Amino acid sequence: MNASHQALLRAALAAAALTACADDSAPPAPPPPSSALVSTFDADFAEGWFGVLTQSIDDESLNPPVASRRIAYTVVAFYEGLVGGMPDHNSLGGQLNGLGALPAPPSGVMHWPSVANAAVGAVLTDLFAGASNPTLTAIAAQEASNADVFDDTEAADVITRSINYGDQLAAAILAWAAGDGFTTWNNCAYTVPVGAGLWAPTPPAFAANPLQPCWGNMRPFALLNSSECLPLPPPAYSTAANSSFHQFALEVRDTVNAAVPGEIAIAQFWADGSGTLTPPGHWISIVRQVSQQQDLNLDVAAEAAARAGLAVADAFIACWEVKYAYNLLRPITYIRDASGPINDPAWVTVAGIATPPFPEFTSGHSTQSGAASVVLQDLLGAVAFTDDSHPGVWPARNFTSFLEAADEAAVSRLYGGIHYRFGNERGLEMGQCVGQTLLDNVQFRN
Repeated sequence: MNASHQALLRAALAAAALTACADDSAPPAPPPPSSALVSTFDADFAEGWFGVLTQSIDDESLNPPVASRRIAYTVVAFYEGLVGGMPDHNSLGGQLNGLGALPAPPSGVMHWPSVANAAVGAVLTDLFAGASNPTLTAIAAQEASNADVFDDTEAADVITRSINYGDQLAAAILAWAAGDGFTTWNNCAYTVPVGAGLWAPTPPAFAANPLQPCWGNMRPFALLNSSECLPLPPPAYSTAANSSFHQFALEVRDTVNAAVPGEIAIAQFWADGSGTLTPPGHWISIVRQVSQQQDLNLDVAAEAAARAGLAVADAFIACWEVKYAYNLLRPITYIRDASGPINDPAWVTVAGIATPPFPEFTSGHSTQSGAASVVLQDLLGAVAFTDDSHPGVWPARNFTSFLEAADEAAVSRLYGGIHYRFGNERGLEMGQCVGQTLLDNVQFRN
């Protein structure tokens, strides 16, 4: 190698060394921006949507089974809108009956509350299609209010990407909902069976057609079928004074006649009759309030709502299957029967609480409360909470646990004169089975 080549080689090596030193000292390139985890957000966003949901149920005077269905699809949309930012949680896609894998999130930074906001807004708007203008306006206003807040904190491209994904999720969830049998089974044609011990129209309305006689045929969410949690049967119908059935009916009459103010207050608080937030709405109201009182993060609130919403929806399907299998008469019918052993034709239930127009066994209040309490206590433990679901109407009530609240909801139907004790107790057990089956069949966390 001649001298000029050696000089060039030394110069090249020196330049390479300088470049390497420069590369070693240069700061590393910043990592790409990441999406904020859902656990970093508080539950205020969830509480707002749950309030709109229960108010819409109230304003539209939905019956409890229909309310439970709308709740279930709404909470699934809410949960699925957020689960992409909940790395320790699983999607419900592939876990609930008829629900396949849901669309995967796109690449890029996501704002998960914006995803859920768009998904819930679209699902609620569809489920409440045909509702009153105030209800539709409230849904739109809630979505727009949330979006305005998010627009001030997130980049425009992130918001657009997130909203588009929320719309995709909503479309998939609504397509799933369309296959649950609602259009076939909602208030289906039904011939009321007639016979001793069978349901008959009850005062004050004496509605000839019982409510939702085919609801037990609806597709369950987590139950394998509507008969998976069948209760023990009721006592054999009898008018004999020494029979078990007669004694249960007598207990209803005597309990109402001797009701003390505390028992009346319990009956009224849990009645949740027509034109209210309904029994399933009451449990979503409890989720909303516990989220506030326990200062839950958004991921926990979303899971709590999904658990409770799915539990009450399956509870109504299972309960209604049993109701129309037994078609058992209501206490008021037995007690007032002029040809029966009690023969108290002037007897009435607790003031302001009317017997609903469908068979007695089992108690829907008890079944859905048992289901919701099991899944919530499994997630949050035996937390104490205050339930003020009827502000300005009935005083708030305090509970040491979800199970205690469910027990009170069940016995409230005896205090009100609506159910026999066995209808409440078997319903509570049935609901606990529904809740546990949900926990067994659906893995919310990985």
